[in-house]
Amino acid sequence: MHVLYPELKPFSSGMLEVGQGHRIYLEQSGNPGGIPVLFVHGGPGAGVSCRDRRYFSPDRYHIILFDQRGSGRSLPHASLEHNTTQHLLEDMERIRQYLQLERWVLFGGSWGATLSLVYAETYPNRVLGLILRGIFLARKEDIAWFCEAGASRIFPDYWEDFLYPIPAEERDNLLQAYHRRLTGGNELAKMACAKAWALWEARCATLRPNVDQMEAFGDPRLALPLARLEAHYLLHEAFLGDNQILDRASLLEGIPGTIVHGRYDMVCPLDNAQALHQVWHDSELHIVRDAGHAASEPGITDALVRATRSMSRRFSDEFPVGA
Repeated sequence: MHVLYPELKPFSSGMLEVGQGHRIYLEQSGNPGGIPVLFVHGGPGAGVSCRDRRYFSPDRYHIILFDQRGSGRSLPHASLEHNTTQHLLEDMERIRQYLQLERWVLFGGSWGATLSLVYAETYPNRVLGLILRGIFLARKEDIAWFCEAGASRIFPDYWEDFLYPIPAEERDNLLQAYHRRLTGGNELAKMACAKAWALWEARCATLRPNVDQMEAFGDPRLALPLARLEAHYLLHEAFLGDNQILDRASLLEGIPGTIVHGRYDMVCPLDNAQALHQVWHDSELHIVRDAGHAASEPGITDALVRATRSMSRRFSDEFPVGA
């Protein structure tokens, strides 16, 4: 089974001005002459970590990580102003131009897969290939699965904890009720909702309970931007047309891709990946039989590292080692 590459330090890191008062964190590691790959994190709001550099051979890849608006080290922290899918697409293009890259590979999971797909359908001539995990198509039914009815039937005990911060009379529209508190002025209510939201997601994310992940998601530095940004994007249906990704899938023609999805993914059910694979004819679908949603699960990690190795072989002539 493949595991992550060894720890790796960036050769460059800093903040990039992207407009409307936002500054995003940007770092580079690996081989500056290697295959450019942009790691597109999930959430929205999750941010990147040092672990995210380690899916890629540092000899073969020019590894680029960034924190999306409001996430991680980007400023202003947890901001919803001027924060839409279109803004994030423009930020990604700004990064590509800033680094003077012609094309790159996109590597994204969950919301990161959503954003990567929308970018590829918007700028297909800028994409070498896609490696995607835990597909989220952002359709109405995909949002309802997580926020209304679906996962709640698999984890009814955890769902009770998710319901707890919201009064009974407001539970007919949980997303709206959470959004109201996460954007309101009551700081105690805001943090209580942020922690409940993040814990619900962490509990759903792995096949087997992962205490470390639940503790990490409960940290206010992650819980607040994660909950605020997810509620913001889900309430606005990801600022996309319903079924937009599948309807525009013909724009992915000629872009090679690997889809990795856990069979028991309770955050983004497997039908998301199956539906995408059926309309994206240049994709390969790898269903990991003993995994849920999280990239940290051994089977998911193994499949993702295999995918980056396969992608590097595909472009070995265009980006030879030592060039």
